[in-house]
Formats: sequence, C-alpha cells, structure tokens
Amino acid sequence: MPVTVTRTTITTTSSSTVVGSPRALTQPLGLLRLLQLVSTCVAFSLVASVGAYTGPMGHWAMFTWCFCFAVTLIVLVVELGGLQAHFPLSWRNFPITYACYAALFCLTSSIIYPTTYVQFMSHGRSRDHAIAATTFSCVACLAYATEVAWTRARPGEVTGYMATVPGLLKVLETFVACVIFVFISEPHLYQRAPALEWCVAVYSICFILAAVAILLNLGECTNVLPFPFPSFLSGLALLSVLMYASALVLWPLYHFNEKYGGEPRRNWDSGCGSRHTHNVCIWDRRLAVAVLTGINLLAYLADLAHSARLVFVKV
Repeated sequence: MPVTVTRTTITTTSSSTVVGSPRALTQPLGLLRLLQLVSTCVAFSLVASVGAYTGPMGHWAMFTWCFCFAVTLIVLVVELGGLQAHFPLSWRNFPITYACYAALFCLTSSIIYPTTYVQFMSHGRSRDHAIAATTFSCVACLAYATEVAWTRARPGEVTGYMATVPGLLKVLETFVACVIFVFISEPHLYQRAPALEWCVAVYSICFILAAVAILLNLGECTNVLPFPFPSFLSGLALLSVLMYASALVLWPLYHFNEKYGGEPRRNWDSGCGSRHTHNVCIWDRRLAVAVLTGINLLAYLADLAHSARLVFVKV
C-alpha cells in the first residue's frame, strides 16, 4: 500500500490519487516543464553543435542536460496521455523526486562546466556557445527548483513521502554522495590509510541505505521491510549522522595534517601549480570531498530532526 503524508502524520491508504490530464500543458506546472524541456534541449544542442564537451567535466555537463531532457519529456508524455496509473513508479513520489535530482544536476553543471571548462576556452564561436549553454543550464536549474517548491508537501495536503522535507533531504543526501564518488574515483586518494578507506565505506553504506529508502517509496513497497518503515527512517538518519561525523573528522585529518601524511597547503600539490583544462587537481578533490562531507552531515542532521518530529499513524 502506498504511503501518504497529511500535515505531520504519515498514513497508509489502499488507493493512489491520479494526477495530471491531457490538458497538462495548459497548467502552470505544464508550462514550467516545457521551460525545463526547452532549456535543457538548447543547452546540449549548443554544446553538441561545436563539440564543446571534451573531458570528464564536459561529458558530465552533456550527460546532465541530455538526461534531464529525456526524463522531462517522459514526464510530459505521461501527463499528456493521462498514463499516471500505468506508470511503473508512484506518480505521487516520482515527479518531485526527479525534479529535485534534476535541479541538483543542473546546478552542479552550471558551476562545474564554466569553472573547469569554459574559462579555459579561447574566444570564438565555441566559447560563445558554451557560455550560452551555461546560461540555459541555469534557467533549467531554476525551473526544476521552482517545480520542487510548488509541489512539495503543504499543511493539510495528502501527498507522497518524497514530497516532504525528509524525502527531499534523501535526494540531497544521495546526490551529494554521488558527487563525492566522482571526486574519489582515483583509488590512491583513499587506499593509503585504513581511516580513509573507512570514510569511503561511510559514503557507500549511507548512500545505499538512503537509495533503498527512496526506491521503496517510488515502488510503493515500504511494507516489505520486517520492521516499520518510520523506524527504518529514524534509524537510518541516526546511523548516518554518526558515520558521517567520523568521516568529517578522519578525511581532513589524513589529507590536510602533515602528521598523518597530509598536505595542508594547496601549493604543495604540484598538479595544482599549472592550469589544467577539463580537470580538477588532487588537492582540490580532497578539499571538495571534505566540504561535501560536511554538507551531507548537515543534511542528515536535518533529516534526523524532521524524522523525529513526524507522528506516524497506521490505518
């Protein structure tokens, strides 16, 4: 049975609410999704037309815009055809979950693409296209963020768990973990010390558990757990806070403290001395992971606080 939320009470019901209609494009939300579709399409078209996506960061931006365009198109087709009841995932949870992920994807692309790629390009048609693509990426980010703000849970509304603050925090937690994985993709960043390997284990375990919580809600199968789902959410948040707190101490300690073999200054890393295009030097990656670890710890703390305040009632 699907999980729905009304005010601060989570209940289970035997039927789902079908939303949307073939007239979806005439509604404000439909127009907003058209803006998302157009802006992501223009972004990847501008970059593809001049081949301005060389290197991992360029490929990341291109993947982001293509992925968001494709899924937004699927969402519009489902809304236009009134196919919500036939969609394999919970329509009360999927659109806002996707919109939140898309906003984060476009936000990172709007930051990473110009700072690690565009600024190193020579003046000309390719650079102009890349700058324009960045602008449309920012527009898409704002459009997706607006959808999240419009469709999140309001007092008195009956909606899915993913539309609540804890649900949206789950999206943020998994997304930040994915970005961390990108920065630590080179094994030598963590294989030199067991403490650093523990940090990687923290990121992996917490990501998997949060992803399971999201998938259970999207699949409307929260009742498959051998214990109450609210207990799982509270336990997950508490465990993740403790694990991330340890990672927040160990990762900077072993990477930026000379006593533990770290490099406290950026200029000590020879790879950061020259301006490399389309890449991020090792010291910057270590710093980025430390900052992202702190961000995720704050997200899990907020998640724990909100989960503890929820009153769960099963009917």
